[in-house]
Amino acid sequence: MVESDKKALCGIGTPLRLPCGAELKNRLVKAAMSDSLGDGQGNPTDPQVRLYERWAEGGAALSLIGEVQTNPHFPEKPGNLVLGPLSDMTGLRRLAERGSSDGAQLWPQLGHAGALAHAPIGRPMGPSPLDVAGLRCEGMTAEEIQALPKTYAVAATRARQAGFGGVQIHAGHGFLFSQFLSPLFNRRTDAYGGSVENRFRVIGEVIDAVRTAVGPVFPIAIKINSTDKLEGGLIEEEALEVVRLLDRTSLDLIDISGGTYFPGAPESSDGVSATGPYFADFSRRARSVTDIPVMLTGGIKTRAEAVAVIENGVADAVGLARAMVLEPNLANTWLKGSGADPVYPVFGAPPAGAVTAWYTMRLTALGEGNEFGFDMTAQEALKVYEARDAARCERWRAHFGGGMQTPGG
Repeated sequence: MVESDKKALCGIGTPLRLPCGAELKNRLVKAAMSDSLGDGQGNPTDPQVRLYERWAEGGAALSLIGEVQTNPHFPEKPGNLVLGPLSDMTGLRRLAERGSSDGAQLWPQLGHAGALAHAPIGRPMGPSPLDVAGLRCEGMTAEEIQALPKTYAVAATRARQAGFGGVQIHAGHGFLFSQFLSPLFNRRTDAYGGSVENRFRVIGEVIDAVRTAVGPVFPIAIKINSTDKLEGGLIEEEALEVVRLLDRTSLDLIDISGGTYFPGAPESSDGVSATGPYFADFSRRARSVTDIPVMLTGGIKTRAEAVAVIENGVADAVGLARAMVLEPNLANTWLKGSGADPVYPVFGAPPAGAVTAWYTMRLTALGEGNEFGFDMTAQEALKVYEARDAARCERWRAHFGGGMQTPGG
């Protein structure tokens, strides 16, 4: 192995010790994605279990299960998992065990979609009422906000009981806690609105409640936006203040990303380099104001980029999503020191949502061991994806009932 490869291996291949004492075996993480592989009742399926087992076998130090709901009445999609009183704990234990093989860790991303709750099965609700093109939601009462810490603490406790190695709190990409942080969507005038510190308040309360529930040695991470990429939304200077506030908490890992799924919002890649990490500059700044390890997610497509992120002090870990969908063994390949990069598909001008649908359906193919037979176009994938979601909405409503709980619990 040449000297440059030895140096690279010492970067991305070096274990990362977290403040709680847990250790990631290397610096390559399968970032959270909405895999849409739940059974429509909030429980794991065989393809989902196999999918996360494949990433563990492929060398990822950690895989994050995206959009695991703390409350079934505010889901992102009907393929989400739910950590609640109706959860199949046997299935969750199987997922946790097989997804943490080969020294890997598997953590659920604890979420609440807020204003982005899937309307056919959910109740869109955010920090403030919204009525804009393509999006309408109710505003939360102070009592509903104050119920959130307990809800997250209960979900984190269930995650620990199921055998997962840690949890990530979702505060990015336009979902509930991202909405609280954004001045565009948080117009509150009480203790949960106004200043950055007030908009952060409920997140700090949730972190404290989760830590109390799971104890000092269980990893807790968070995903935050560096920017909403929306006029009037969260900007980088405010996001940097959020990092300073997070530094006062008991967190173990801060995952830096950006952008939002609100209707009409630009893609995370819009306006940034198409050949490098999207949020690297902010990640470097964030790392300078916190002692908590920082992970960078978004736009890292090549081994050289991943190595540079670690070797140049941009972040302590690298979050990879679509790259690991294209190549589930990517971590092992890159850790060899000379592994090839994924070949990314070119879609032309697909309709809105079609590229995401294509990657989501490829996740299904990976879980079913059928990726070599997967040949859908983006348009075909979107049609199948939407039909599957529509069918699972029926199951979700039948399972969780029509009565709406409070936003917290």
